[in-house]
Amino acid sequence: MVEMAEHQSLLLLLLFLFTLISGIESARPAFACGGPATAAMRFCHRNLPIKVRVRDLIGRLTLEEKARLLVNNAEAVPRLGIGGYEWWSEALHGVSDTGPGVKFGGDFPGATSFPQVILTAASFNASLWKQIGRVVSTEGRAMYNGGRAGLTYWSPNVNIYRDPRWGRGQETPGEDPTLSAKYAASYVRGLQQPTAAAAGFLRLKVAACCKHHTAYDLDKWHGIDRFHFSAKVSKQDMEDTFEVPFKACVVQGKAASIMCSYNQVNGIPTCADPNLLRNTIRTQWGLSGYIVSDCDSVGVLYNYQHYTATPEDAVAVTIKAGLDLDCGPFFALYLGSAIQQGKLNISDVDNALANTLTVQMRLRMFDGDPSSQPYGNLGPKDVCTPAHQSLALDTARQGIVLLKNQGRTLPLRPSNLRSVAVIGPNSDVTQTMIGNYAGKPCGYITPLQGINRYVRTVHQPGCIDVACSGPNQPIDSAVNAAGQADAVIVFVGLDQSVESEGLDRENLLLPGRQPELVQKAAAASHGPVIVVLISGGSLDISFARDDPRVSAIVWAGYPGQSGGQAIADVLFGAYNPGGRLPMTWYPQQFSDKVAMTDMGMRPDPARGYPGRSYRFYTGPVVYPFGHGLSYSKFAYAIAHAPAEFAVRIDGSFQTAVANSSDSVRAVQVSQARCSELIVPVHVDITNHGDLDGVHSVLIYSTRPIGAETWVPRRQLVSFEKVHVASGETTRMKLGVDVCAGLSFADDDGIRRIAIGDHNLEIGDLTHKISLHAEIIPA
Repeated sequence: MVEMAEHQSLLLLLLFLFTLISGIESARPAFACGGPATAAMRFCHRNLPIKVRVRDLIGRLTLEEKARLLVNNAEAVPRLGIGGYEWWSEALHGVSDTGPGVKFGGDFPGATSFPQVILTAASFNASLWKQIGRVVSTEGRAMYNGGRAGLTYWSPNVNIYRDPRWGRGQETPGEDPTLSAKYAASYVRGLQQPTAAAAGFLRLKVAACCKHHTAYDLDKWHGIDRFHFSAKVSKQDMEDTFEVPFKACVVQGKAASIMCSYNQVNGIPTCADPNLLRNTIRTQWGLSGYIVSDCDSVGVLYNYQHYTATPEDAVAVTIKAGLDLDCGPFFALYLGSAIQQGKLNISDVDNALANTLTVQMRLRMFDGDPSSQPYGNLGPKDVCTPAHQSLALDTARQGIVLLKNQGRTLPLRPSNLRSVAVIGPNSDVTQTMIGNYAGKPCGYITPLQGINRYVRTVHQPGCIDVACSGPNQPIDSAVNAAGQADAVIVFVGLDQSVESEGLDRENLLLPGRQPELVQKAAAASHGPVIVVLISGGSLDISFARDDPRVSAIVWAGYPGQSGGQAIADVLFGAYNPGGRLPMTWYPQQFSDKVAMTDMGMRPDPARGYPGRSYRFYTGPVVYPFGHGLSYSKFAYAIAHAPAEFAVRIDGSFQTAVANSSDSVRAVQVSQARCSELIVPVHVDITNHGDLDGVHSVLIYSTRPIGAETWVPRRQLVSFEKVHVASGETTRMKLGVDVCAGLSFADDDGIRRIAIGDHNLEIGDLTHKISLHAEIIPA
């Protein structure tokens, strides 16, 4: 997404110099329209419609000033009382200083650091995601009021986690479009908290940005990097996989911004593709906001992809395509000459500027002193509050996934344990727990510290680091500790030295000698052995899954600042785990056979290609998408669900129902009355266990007969999180969106609803629903 990438170029030097010239954000005026000199300027009149104010401001700017406002480190316009502004702030899972817009220090030494997104997504809890967004925006607003942050956050990352080796998969909600779309819309709504305002524009608490559009999921693999990669994507996969979360960001989440990516899609840089930007994002989806480049993307398409002949051409083609803001210096350096050479019209520049200024006005950045505005009272007291830190802890608990629990080994009972050996390279880590795009946490509770709160421990790292390579690893000391303790907890996995931005994995195995550590500790132990995996990406741990000496396996993702406490609470039964995997865990043979560069989602038997994700993949798995155990046993009963359902079609379409293949009759989604097509499904969930528990109810659909080449094998169509007390039954009312969940994309990328029988699967239950077309008179 946005980082200045590791590549060295002249543009980076220019950007550095440009930043120096622009000055430091903390030294700039805190707000615009705050003095008597601006009182007569219409753009400062809060009672006027935003469109009028924006038009007035643009009319006062020179071309040079406009160019300097269309880059991330926008320069001040002192004669109009406008301070400089840094657009680039980050809030992926907490306010982060990854971008230059946030500066910790003084009254703001840190911010609440939530678990990395992949673990948060494992909670399958949309209300939680929205709540996290609200907390992050509160802390972001507080830091803005203190001059330590901006209000435009380039988060969340909603790219589909297509390949398990992707170093940035940790930042995403996983591989499933339905899950990712729900996460995107929920987190964005939580961040922005829009409020009604006059003139048709919603006011914003902060402005979110969904990235990286689109089909971006390769950083650096086998000599191929994101700056040169052209993703070959079919119209079908684009429609029903890659575009789904971005559309939800704009249509359901009302995101204020979308970021285009470094890569090309089918030979065209995403930041220069008018079909993706102007036609799809702004026109079809109705974006009310701005489109920003990933950092230095305009320079990349000129210098590295050689897409244009001159820098001016690069500026012209991107702005005409729909790009409004350049993270980088290109617009500031070459926009003026592009106009002078006749490659760009001033109206194109004004349109881009109108989109960025409109968002700033929706944020009340031209309404005078922030202290007199909504959220103006937020300050240091509202950051790292006990409630916020408690939510970070609870999020980690909700996301942790119990993968294996042989003989009900877990939860451990402290009264039965004199000592526990805590070993492994991730057993006492701090920064590892927060993953990437993290800020400075309020504090840390490491795994060792968390377990120490329950039992006496003996600690040996076993490996110097997660690489765990070479002959000098302290494995023997860890094995000796395992042999002396009543139970062994082995913390293995990954960190940012193995998976990160700019670094994709070569394989799916535990690094170095970590498997050896697990196996030797298991052989030496006289009690239960629990393996805890701290990682963003999935791992082939079939050796531990199949080893009877390994009693239990837990995946804890990157669990955030209080991750050690959350892990301990799960291991010792203070919290009943309910997380589910948001991605398929493949065996190593997948990465041996499948190139990261192959973008196809659907299998191709003719060339031995197995497809990707649980929706299409036809090969073996280590653990499937949605897998997650509990200390309780939950049973389902369908209380209500229709056997038949009418797909209502606008009568103005004369050929609404047609054959989409030899045996499938289908309705185009664009012709259906989608707002009316929600199938009610009421499910009773009974907890037969001894512990209260939270449980994710997942509803899948399976494809109709005859649609094998188009429709996913299995598709998540609805989910909800519910708390069920021990021995009790709770009824959940879910809805299945026919247009989103029971549709498919054909070869031309046209989404259709298959008429006929669909199976809904809920746990071990299957419910058949028959769809029929009903034409409503126009």
